[in-house]
Amino acid sequence: MALFFIIVFTVYFLTNLYLYLKGSRALTGAGYPLKVYTVLFIVLASTFIAGKFLEYRYSNVFTDILNIVGGFWMAFMLYGFLLWILSDIVLLTQRPFHLVTPATMPQVKLWLFITITGFSALLITVGFFSAITPRVTRYDISTGKNFTNGQEGMKIVAVSDIHLGSVIRKRSMKHLSQMIERENPELVLFLGDLVDGSMGPVLRGDLLSHLTLPPLKYGHYAITGNHEYMGDLHKSLPYIESKGIRILKDETVPLDNGVQLIGRLDRTAQRGFGSGRVSLDSLIRMTDAGKPVILLDHQPYELNKLEGSPVDLQLSGHTHNGQMWPLSLITRAMFELSYGHKKFGNTDVIVSSGFGLWGPRVRLGTRPEIVVINFTGKSQNVVDLLQHHTP
Repeated sequence: MALFFIIVFTVYFLTNLYLYLKGSRALTGAGYPLKVYTVLFIVLASTFIAGKFLEYRYSNVFTDILNIVGGFWMAFMLYGFLLWILSDIVLLTQRPFHLVTPATMPQVKLWLFITITGFSALLITVGFFSAITPRVTRYDISTGKNFTNGQEGMKIVAVSDIHLGSVIRKRSMKHLSQMIERENPELVLFLGDLVDGSMGPVLRGDLLSHLTLPPLKYGHYAITGNHEYMGDLHKSLPYIESKGIRILKDETVPLDNGVQLIGRLDRTAQRGFGSGRVSLDSLIRMTDAGKPVILLDHQPYELNKLEGSPVDLQLSGHTHNGQMWPLSLITRAMFELSYGHKKFGNTDVIVSSGFGLWGPRVRLGTRPEIVVINFTGKSQNVVDLLQHHTP
C-alpha cells in the first residue's frame, strides 16, 4: 500500500509539473507575468490531496469543496496532459518542414495554452452532465434450472460503485431511490463500493438515510468493495447494515424462490485486511447445484474459473468502465470483461459501469447506470406437471 501511494503521488506531482511548465513557458514567451498563474496553479493542484487528507480528520463543507474542486482538477490533468503531449508530437514532427518559425513559436505556444485549457474545460463540462444523468441498462438472463413456489423468474436491480461521500451525496441518493422505485424490483443488490472511503462525510450527512427502497419480495443485499476497506471498515459495515441492508461476507443465502445468493468479500480482504476470504469452490459447495445460483463479486477477476461451475449469473462492478476515455482502454486490457455482458461457459457475467464515480464527477465515453435483470428459469410446478404426465 505504501508503494502504491508513492507511485500515485509521484505521477501526480510529475503530471502537474509538466502542465505548469507548459503554461509558464507559454505565458512568459508571450510576455505575461507568472505570479497569478503560479499561485492559482498551486492552489488547484493541491486541492485534491488536501481534501482527501483533511476529510479523514476534519470532515466539513470545506473539505467537501476541496474534494469536488480537486476531482475536476484531476480530470483537467488527464485531458490537459494528453492534449499537450499531442501538441508536442505535432510540433516535433513539423520541425524538418519549418512550418513554425522561431519568431512565431511564442504566439503558437500561447495559442496552444488557451486552446488546450479551453478544450479541456469543455470536455469536463460535457463529462459532468454525463456523470449526473444515470441510465437504466437492461438484461434478460435465463437459466435452465428450476425456481420453486410456482415462480418462473424474478426482477433484479443491481447497483454498483455508488461511492457515497463528499461528491456523491443525498441528491444522488434521492435520484437513485426514484430510479429503483420506477422499476418495481423484487430484489435489490449492491455490488460494493457503496461508500467512497472516509466515513466522515457519510456520517455527517447520514447520506444513506436518503436511499429509500420500496417493499421488496426478496429483500436487499450488499457486498463489500475495495473502498469499504480504504475507510474504516468497522464503521462502514455497521452503518450500512443499520439501514436494513444485509452485507454478505463470504456466505450463501437461499431465497424463497429457490435462488441462492453467494456474496463474496472483496479481494482487498486478501491483502492484510481481516483473515482473507473464502475460496469460490468452498462457497459453491454450500449451494445446491440444481437450483439457480447468483454470485456477487465486486471485482471481475478470474472469470474463466466460472466455466464448468454451477454459477448461473455473476454480478460485478469496480471498473467504472474506465469512467473517462481513454482510461476505458486500460480497463479493457486489465479485465476479461470490463463492462457489459458475456458468457463464460454456462455462466452469464454482467459488469456494471456503476452509479457513482471516484474522483472527478466526470464521465466521458461511459455513463452511470443501474442494472435491471429479468432473471428467468423453470417453475418447479411446471416441471412436476410435466413429469406427472410423462408416459
